[in-house]
Amino acid sequence: MRSNAENKKVLSGNEAIAHGAYAAGITVASAYPGTPSTEILENIAKFPEIYCEWAVNEKVGMEVVIGASFAGARSLTTMKHVGLNVALDPLMTFAYVGANGGMVIVSADDPGMHSSQNEQDNRILAKFAHIPMLEPADSQECYDMTRAAIEISEEFDIPVMLRTTTRISHSSGIVELGDIKSIRKLQDAREQRVYKKDIARTVPVPMFARRMRVTLENKVNRLAEYSNNSPFQKIEPGGPIGIITSGVSYQYAREAFPDASILKLGMTYPIPKDTIQRFAESVEKLYVIEEGEEYLEEQIRAMGIAVQSTKTNLRIGELSPDRIQRLAAELYDKAPLKPKEAIGDLPARPPVLCPGCSHRGVFYALNRLKAFVTGDIGCYSLGAFAPLSAMDTIVCMGASVGNAHGLEKAGQPGRVAAVIGDSTFFHSGMTGLLNIVYNRGNSTTIVLDNRTTAMTGHQDNPGTGKTLMGEQTTETLVEDVARGLGVKRVRVIDPNDLNTTIEVLKEELDSEEPSVVVSKRACVLGSKTKITGQFTIDQDTCTACGVCLRLGCPAIEVSDPDPSNPKKRKARINPVLCVGCGMCVQVCKFGAIREA
Repeated sequence: MRSNAENKKVLSGNEAIAHGAYAAGITVASAYPGTPSTEILENIAKFPEIYCEWAVNEKVGMEVVIGASFAGARSLTTMKHVGLNVALDPLMTFAYVGANGGMVIVSADDPGMHSSQNEQDNRILAKFAHIPMLEPADSQECYDMTRAAIEISEEFDIPVMLRTTTRISHSSGIVELGDIKSIRKLQDAREQRVYKKDIARTVPVPMFARRMRVTLENKVNRLAEYSNNSPFQKIEPGGPIGIITSGVSYQYAREAFPDASILKLGMTYPIPKDTIQRFAESVEKLYVIEEGEEYLEEQIRAMGIAVQSTKTNLRIGELSPDRIQRLAAELYDKAPLKPKEAIGDLPARPPVLCPGCSHRGVFYALNRLKAFVTGDIGCYSLGAFAPLSAMDTIVCMGASVGNAHGLEKAGQPGRVAAVIGDSTFFHSGMTGLLNIVYNRGNSTTIVLDNRTTAMTGHQDNPGTGKTLMGEQTTETLVEDVARGLGVKRVRVIDPNDLNTTIEVLKEELDSEEPSVVVSKRACVLGSKTKITGQFTIDQDTCTACGVCLRLGCPAIEVSDPDPSNPKKRKARINPVLCVGCGMCVQVCKFGAIREA
């Protein structure tokens, strides 16, 4: 037996979930990378006993683990909050069908939109789907609840949601793992569930699905009783002020209200009504502190329990200790704490594409061609910002292709282009492109193929020829897929060649047929490209025209004002940032930029 010290590790919430998956006996994991959930699968991949993969999208990942559950295996899929929208179709029906092998869905929400286009609260989707939901408040609970979720799933034959947030996913804490290898061995030694043919249970055609709907409701009723008795519902007695909270909000509330009575909910669907009623009766005033929608508060008010309203608004954005301290000042009628002041007069740091980014040439060209550009979700979203200013819209993954088609059919004047990354194209762009071909559109789709899923940390995808487990596989070419979908005009360009990029894009944007341009060059960071040459600007030759600055390359800086002419500020290249892509050389008409 190992010592207690050896059974403990400092883990982020995502790492703890991965360890919990291993300890729970999970054997299949499938997901699409999405911040803040990405690191879960990357850490599960370190356990050779678990088959894990990057799925093409979240819907496919959900369907893979549903298939594993049919076979009796324990399985897990992870995704960011908006990813669950993509996977909701199979989940809603699988809730009716029910799990055979235990199945867990990790939904990592992003309050405050650190890396997302919205901050939807997926607690509502768990209630919508009628599946139980656990909400960890720290890394230890991420580990414990992952294990518990599998047990609940198999006890009630139902998929279980583990809902985290950005803070929980990325914050670290000490986790007591127990003898995790021995725990895993016990799980592996248990009697394995197997598939037994029963179409009345596994084929939800209407005649069977109607019965499944009743069965699901009965499961929810049983789960409600389980929730009342769950060890994850914890009452911490204190003063006359009572607070009901969950997740990371508990950490802030406990710090800001040290003397309050707190009911910390770890299982938040179904809510433990009896426990909440008893707690409410034990305090004089009841408040609900939660991040996001009024999910708990609405259900508690619906029970006929009085919840106090506050002037401090907690609904929008991510909660923080400062925001909860302001609430505490309101409740205790104290002067609010002064906000923390920034240290020094730090300059603004606007978001920009990396030095040498392969997307820069395409956006520079689209700006020159004055195209209406429908954008997509990826690091190339930064093409919307000045000085490139080459993107007009963003909706969700894959939407750029359908948006461009809609603009064209609506008669939008001028050139229209859809821009989408390679991983996003495989995720949900292919169907939009097929729709253009089928419906006789003539939109131009530009696939920014940088050979990786860059924004979430350089994960592999079907175009890289490598799986999450490090195996070599078929390298799917975007250009082949486009031709297979019926696109006749398919061009492949090197975006670092600006003249050719501008020429090709102009031809395709002005074409009266649907076309695909594949901008193919590996991400500088993801490919760890070796710098073979850098560039410098001859200050005597530079005319301060500013054209090179329009590339938006962070390696190109503005020098100090010329003493003889203060309005004239020439450009210079920072050798620490320059990766030698050479785009600046191509735009300088005065030959002021040369190899260093």
